[in-house]
Amino acid sequence: MSEPLRLGIAGLGTVGVGIVRIVQKHAQLLELRASRPVVISAVSARSKTKNRDVDLSDYAWEDDPVALAKRADIDVFIEVMGGHEGPAKDATEAAIASGKDVVSANKALLAHHGQNLAEAAEELGRVIRFEAAVAGGIPVVKSLTEGLAGNEITRVMGVMNGSCNYILTRMENDGMTYEEVFDAANQLGFLEADPELDVGGIDAGHKLALLASIAFGTQVDFDAVVLEGIGSVTIEDIHQASDMGYKIKLLGVAQMTGRGLEQRMSPCLVPDTSPLGQLQGGTNMVVLEGDSVEQVVLRGPGAGMGPTASAVMGDVMDIARGTRLSTFGQPARTLKKARAATAAVSAPYYLRLQLLDKPGALAKVATVLGDAGVSIDRMRQYDHKDSTAPVLIVTHKTTQSAVKEAIAAFASTAVVSGDPVAIRIEAV
Repeated sequence: MSEPLRLGIAGLGTVGVGIVRIVQKHAQLLELRASRPVVISAVSARSKTKNRDVDLSDYAWEDDPVALAKRADIDVFIEVMGGHEGPAKDATEAAIASGKDVVSANKALLAHHGQNLAEAAEELGRVIRFEAAVAGGIPVVKSLTEGLAGNEITRVMGVMNGSCNYILTRMENDGMTYEEVFDAANQLGFLEADPELDVGGIDAGHKLALLASIAFGTQVDFDAVVLEGIGSVTIEDIHQASDMGYKIKLLGVAQMTGRGLEQRMSPCLVPDTSPLGQLQGGTNMVVLEGDSVEQVVLRGPGAGMGPTASAVMGDVMDIARGTRLSTFGQPARTLKKARAATAAVSAPYYLRLQLLDKPGALAKVATVLGDAGVSIDRMRQYDHKDSTAPVLIVTHKTTQSAVKEAIAAFASTAVVSGDPVAIRIEAV
């Protein structure tokens, strides 16, 4: 019989316990599929006495994850603690230095330190795998590094935070305001301890930066991701965008352009008939586009015990079988430092204005848009409320700078009340 693959698990929260359960429940199946036993040697967490509803008595215990990472009786260090500094970073570095392979679910750690960690691991012949760090149970990292390895990737986009998609779809389906759904989601435990990581787009931005590195052969650069959260999305925009045939999603998009690498995580409109437009609840979806395959759509659970632990074990099984890939799909030392795009590629925009009931108001708006180089594709005006009426405009393709120029100029028309809303429409 081949030597067992010995695991050390740092972190016994939801995901860590899920990993233990898979190893205990499917020991025979894992051995058959890997042609060797897969076993747990030792674990580490902040509290040894906490009831986790799983039997840990057969495993050695370490209070310090760094000590766990250095143990001679583990081959793979599994890091599911979270956090991009402190114990997670220290223990991962110690594991690499001690000759261990690493499997991580820590998107923040890799988004901030992935390049240095990958170079250190590959210099010592070790691997770092992180399928669980991006889109939970969806095998998107494996799709990019393996299944689509023969493609030049042209665009990566998707809904990568289930909490935000839950909030937006519940606003639409239940007619609730952002604040009402946010409070409900927080009470249900759907949001991070710091909710801004979710609703501010930070969590999803980490994931996008990792996928962009694989897709375009560049060093991970989270600082270059343009972030805008969903806090400014209103129930009015959700309903009125729906009237125009669109859904609002917190959408991540990465693509290489002539101006550099574009990475943005922001609310966008997508056609309601598209796969992204039909995505409901806390589900994630990633769309990959390549020159040979054209478009691949991956959909599945983005978080939770089972899906995330499943992704971790997928990486563990690859290591058990002897599959060893570079962290980001090619040797880390060959990854280029990308030039960040100075502006997004042209796209249509959705504009919502509150127009005062004055003669020639629409003509003034059209003139301002024309002067800024923005062409109107469609327009819809709703019934007056008091002295104003909402007007929706869908533009032809234009630049963000032109839209900003037009919005700034609306103030001088004396026919636009309040702050106009502009949301990019993404082709899917």
